[in-house]
Amino acid sequence: MNYKKIIKSRKLRIKILNMLNFIPDKLMLKIQYRIKMGRKLNLKNPQRYTEKLQLYKLNYKNPIMKKCVDKYEVRKYVEERGCSETLNELLGIYNSSDEINFESLPNSFVIKDTLGGGGNSVILVSDKSKLDIERVRMQMNSWVDKVPKKSPGREWVYDNQKHRIIIEKFIESNIENGGLIDYKFFCFNGRVEYVYGIADRKVGQKAGLGIFDKEFNLLPYYRIDEDKLNRKLEKPINYEKMLNYAEILSNEFPHTRIDLYNQNGKIIFGEITFFDGSGYMKFEPDEFDFKLGEKFDLSKLNNA
Repeated sequence: MNYKKIIKSRKLRIKILNMLNFIPDKLMLKIQYRIKMGRKLNLKNPQRYTEKLQLYKLNYKNPIMKKCVDKYEVRKYVEERGCSETLNELLGIYNSSDEINFESLPNSFVIKDTLGGGGNSVILVSDKSKLDIERVRMQMNSWVDKVPKKSPGREWVYDNQKHRIIIEKFIESNIENGGLIDYKFFCFNGRVEYVYGIADRKVGQKAGLGIFDKEFNLLPYYRIDEDKLNRKLEKPINYEKMLNYAEILSNEFPHTRIDLYNQNGKIIFGEITFFDGSGYMKFEPDEFDFKLGEKFDLSKLNNA
C-alpha cells in the first residue's frame, strides 16, 4: 500500500498519527510495518534489520539516547567522548525565531530543528541577502511550536522533547563534485559494518545513495526510496580516522548510525541516529535487509 499517495499531505499524516497516540507502541509498530513494508512484523524471531529496529524501539531505553538525538545536546556527548574537534562551528541556539538577530549572522549559515530530520527541518542559507526572513521565521516557528507526546514512528527518544532552533556554520562544497558528501556509518556494538555514501543531495528531495562495506567498497545494493549513486565516490584519504570517530561515538550503544562529513580533509560531525528511516526502508535486492540484521545482536536490548 502506498499510503503517501492516499494521504499526500505529510502534515495530515502526522496529525492522524498524533490522534492515534492511545494505541500501544507494540500494536502501532505492527500496524505501521504492515502498511509501510507490505508484510507482517516478526517480533518473536526477527531476522531482518528493519524488524530488529522495531524491537530496538521497544526494548532498549538508554537515557543517553535522548541527549544524542538533540542536535545541540549531542555536542556535549561528542565532547565527552573526546571528539570535540569534529564539531561544526555553533552560531546560536534559540527557543524561538524571535530571539534570532539575522543582522548579526554571517552571510551564509545553516538553520536546523534540534530534533528534526530530513528536508523539512533544515534551511540552507548560502546568501543572506536573498533570504525571505518572514517566511523562514514561520517555518522555524512550526518546529518549536510542537512538543509531541509520542513520535509518529514511536521512536521514544523524541517523546516529550522540546524543539529548539540551532544555527551552525555553512559548509562550502562543490556541486559539480557531488556537493557535501554525507558518510553514514552503521555501527553495531561499537564496530562499523556498513556505510552509506550520499551525494547530489537537494534539501527535501532524493539523493544519490550508495551502500559500501567497511573498507569502502561499493556493494550491489541500494535503497528503493533513494536514487542510485550515479558517481564514483573515492575513499577519503583520512577514512581510517573517520572509522575511528564513528566507533568511538557508537561504542555506548548496541546499534547506531554515525553521520560524518569530510570536506577537504576536515572531518565534521553531523548527527547520531538510532532508528535509520524509522525501520521502514526497502532494499534491492531484499537480502541486504537480512545482511544488516545479521550484525544486530539483540541480546543487549534489555540491559539499558
